Amino acid sequence: MSVHRFDTTTVLPITREEAWQFFSDPRNLAAITPPEMGFLITCEVPEHVYTGLMITYRVRPMFNIPVTWVTEITSVVEGDRFVDEQRVGPYSMWHHEHHFREVPGGTEMRDIIHYAVPGGPFGDLINHYVVARKVAEIFAHRRRVLDARFGSMLAAAIRSNAVSLTTPTTSRSGPLPALGGSSDPGRIPHDP
Repeated sequence: MSVHRFDTTTVLPITREEAWQFFSDPRNLAAITPPEMGFLITCEVPEHVYTGLMITYRVRPMFNIPVTWVTEITSVVEGDRFVDEQRVGPYSMWHHEHHFREVPGGTEMRDIIHYAVPGGPFGDLINHYVVARKVAEIFAHRRRVLDARFGSMLAAAIRSNAVSLTTPTTSRSGPLPALGGSSDPGRIPHDP
């Protein structure tokens, strides 16, 4: 079993408190998940995550096949970060860190995911051709939804007459190289 990594950063023109309020509320997950995944929380959830919280979902992550997914919030540092880990679901392992930090003009949100696809070497092949791209697509969708909801840093920079703006986004998966002939073998295509 290989452990793969996906790492992406999004910067939004909102305060860290606003970002925390939105992302720490599990009821907002459906709004940022692609609709074709049929995401549905199947348990009662509080307004904000806490360490030990168990959340159950029904989701169609691949090939329109419904699965039950259970995650546990294993760590919360109020306003700064939280971690969810899969307890039951489609992955052999899923560990998702959510980090929040203030940056000029907004909040940087960084997601670091370590995951493993079941099936040994066959699972690595499935990750290479399907899963890594699907994970990248999910976060590209999320970025579009968040930009529509909160505005983008580019729009904020234009409004404030900012001269330059950089919002680095890195997506990585290993150990197999992504398709497309990239000079960076771990690079996954993503929305700019």
